[in-house]
Amino acid sequence: MTDRKKGVRRMREKINFNVPPYVEKAAEYIQECVKNQKICGDGPFTKRCSEWFEQRTGTAKCLLTTSCTHATELAALLADIQPGDEVIMPAYTFVSTADAFVLRGAVPVFVDIRPDTMNIDEKLIEAAVTERTKAIVPVHYAGVSCEMDTIMEIAARHDLIVIEDAAQGVMASYKGKALGTIGDFGCYSFHETKNYSMGEGGALLIKDEKNVEDAEIIREKGTNRSKFYRGQIDKYTWINFGSSYLPSDMNAAYLYAQLEIADEINEARLALWRRYYENLKPLAEEGKLELPVVPEGCVHNGHMFYVKAKDIEERTALIDYLKAGNIHSVFHYIPLHTAPAGIKFGRFHGEDRYTTRESERLVRLPMYYGLTLEQVDYICGKVSEFYR
Repeated sequence: MTDRKKGVRRMREKINFNVPPYVEKAAEYIQECVKNQKICGDGPFTKRCSEWFEQRTGTAKCLLTTSCTHATELAALLADIQPGDEVIMPAYTFVSTADAFVLRGAVPVFVDIRPDTMNIDEKLIEAAVTERTKAIVPVHYAGVSCEMDTIMEIAARHDLIVIEDAAQGVMASYKGKALGTIGDFGCYSFHETKNYSMGEGGALLIKDEKNVEDAEIIREKGTNRSKFYRGQIDKYTWINFGSSYLPSDMNAAYLYAQLEIADEINEARLALWRRYYENLKPLAEEGKLELPVVPEGCVHNGHMFYVKAKDIEERTALIDYLKAGNIHSVFHYIPLHTAPAGIKFGRFHGEDRYTTRESERLVRLPMYYGLTLEQVDYICGKVSEFYR
């Protein structure tokens, strides 16, 4: 069969929206865990992953967790979030961003987003600050940073804690600083839809050394077992409240195989992102659709590529058209302030000018390590067909 015929056949096969990243060494590393009879949390591969992130990001401490949700819950505990406290965040985010604070009895205060980056509008944050405000939670959508200088200045003026939801931000940066390391705490996700995955998993990045011991105790069910394993004490005991946030070392082994070629994976995703952008740029110039915006000073990681249609009706038609061409595309978040739980537990400050409108226009196109440039060309061709 000729290469051209093979290519045509591939185009007839369904192009999934996401395929979890996999590196051949992962199976070898997981077998190593089993062989060494070390499959619980904080094993050798967990330590390798944590050290990798500490070296690459410059954070004081990285603690792997069972999910980004649990990393955010851990950050909420370390921030001493109490019932009645208010936490400012965008409504255009995943439910976990709010859940972590609602579980502590806090009130999520949603503010509008910027239409260019889909990130929280930093200019609207200060007006939402009250005497009950305890923290700001910026969400770096699509691996593109929020305007962190402004956010950190507001936090400093009002003595607020900053917890970065950098679930999509691994390998991305803002003015040379890794996302997740700018605020007091940063939270990563290694869900199967993320650039680097362990199936389910996450990490908490801690900026200040003074918070490390408390974080280790809470993460280890409220015990000082981490110090015991380091040989700093001869027995461990129950010290404080806590829970079990440790992932299996087999999950960490799966992740570490990817971290060994993290730059290769990152560049592959960026190449796909650039191909999408160049292919669809003519449609954007004609005003048919809108493309992602990456502000100056932000280095993104190719986490996703999205386009914006005119409205929700056009978006639905585009998704259906791509589906007919064996392309799985999706929309994203339903704004939290419109959800039953958002109405019950939180409130929206100010006017919803962009959150709902922009969320109804956005379409995410297939993006994953292993997607080919040829497939991207085919997807862009179908998008062009739809509009032309």
